[in-house]
Amino acid sequence: MTNYGIWSPYVGIGAVTLAVLLLVVAAIFSFLGISLHRPIGTQKPGRVVSAFLIVMWILAILVFVFASATYQLAIYQQAGKTSTPFNPITPVTIISALVTFVIILLISRCQGWKTALVSAIVGAAAGLMIFELPFDLIIMGRLPEPAPPNLYRYLTFLPLFLVEIATFSLLTMSPLMRISKYSLYLLSVMFLVLTVWAWFGFSYPSDPLPTALNAISKVLSFATAITLFLPIKESRDKLSDSK
Repeated sequence: MTNYGIWSPYVGIGAVTLAVLLLVVAAIFSFLGISLHRPIGTQKPGRVVSAFLIVMWILAILVFVFASATYQLAIYQQAGKTSTPFNPITPVTIISALVTFVIILLISRCQGWKTALVSAIVGAAAGLMIFELPFDLIIMGRLPEPAPPNLYRYLTFLPLFLVEIATFSLLTMSPLMRISKYSLYLLSVMFLVLTVWAWFGFSYPSDPLPTALNAISKVLSFATAITLFLPIKESRDKLSDSK
């Protein structure tokens, strides 16, 4: 029976090529972190733009849900009833998201609970997408698809990419969000973990090694999201004032 929830691993030159590409990305983020001397912030959008971003995010999710339902229907029609494989990373994702939400809420509370709540929500959501975007690009061509495969592959992943990009855009709604060197360093480490995973084939987390690498990279993605809301600039300002 074909399991539509498990992707095929990379082997041979494919695994090496993927590992090299991920290592290059890790090196780029590390270089950017070294080169970045001051955190980079964004201007908070107005109410109209904020409402537009939220509407686009909701529409992207609805399109993805509709595409996923169509995908599942095609699988049922072509392969009959199939079982969903157990994903050992789901508990890690849920716990990491909750911890990220609480931490961002606490470190942002001095700006008011409304700002803190918005920051915690978009930060936790972005933490998931920081991992999911490169992960989805890696496994996009490795999943078994119902016929015709190219149609259902893009029908599933293009809406998913829209959700991920729309989620990142919501980060601009928090006036506290800034990209610091710590964010870039953690991204670099996350891609280093993905590099190791790719070197061993980037297989489904059913064995201890890929499960551990998947979990570590997922935790690092949420840690990266937390660094986006650290009061780094304020701390430096206070230090300079004291001098």
